[in-house]
Amino acid sequence: MTATDGRADHVEQNRRYWDDQAAAWHGPLARDHWSQAEPRWGLWATPESQVCVLPDGIAGMRAIELGCGTAYVSAWLARAGAHPIGIDLSEKQLATARAMQAEFGVDFPLILGKAEEVPYDDNTFDLAISEYGASLWCDPYQWIPEAARLLVPGGHLVFMRFSPLFALCVRPEGSVSTTLSRGQFGLTRLDWGNHVEFVLRHGEMVRLLRSCGFLVDDLIEIQAPQPAHRDYAEISADWAHQWPSEEIWKARLAG
Repeated sequence: MTATDGRADHVEQNRRYWDDQAAAWHGPLARDHWSQAEPRWGLWATPESQVCVLPDGIAGMRAIELGCGTAYVSAWLARAGAHPIGIDLSEKQLATARAMQAEFGVDFPLILGKAEEVPYDDNTFDLAISEYGASLWCDPYQWIPEAARLLVPGGHLVFMRFSPLFALCVRPEGSVSTTLSRGQFGLTRLDWGNHVEFVLRHGEMVRLLRSCGFLVDDLIEIQAPQPAHRDYAEISADWAHQWPSEEIWKARLAG
């Protein structure tokens, strides 16, 4: 993996990655996520009751899930009384989402498209949310201004992503270490060869959010529990118990 400041097109790389590779292994996980009674976030299945990701008064909110994948987050929102719409660039991911809708009897619109260019008017949504969707796979200098455009004044933006510390410590072959593998300055775009991820350092993220009119309400750095339900090839629960591998940002659009 290499870090670069380039702005070369990432959309087609990531579309191919999710259509041709990831859908094969991510699809079987969808049913587990859809069947959860309580939202459980990220790698370590952190319960909603612990982190309070969703804003108060979610019932009745118009919501857009940016980079929805198999749309289990939108399903959680729908069950809570919100009115979600999911958008994703992968046809195979959306096909799995539609199969889950039919199986679980939860229906909401699903759109094939880019989170950087959503086909809805300004001031349409009360909540924009992304769990490892646009928050990781889309250029933040494109998708965050787009989220601001879509939200009403006072609307909520919530997203979960890898932490900058994880990005700094992950080796070129993909597994995380206890030493820094790259510099922090210039950390934005991470090229893996067959897909692209984006991770901004904290100061840069705060400045971007503020420039788009957002007020930051919270930054939650997730600690893996002990014992955890599993390890991952790229990261162990022991590492993520000592240092945050992922984080949740909560912000509101000034109004």
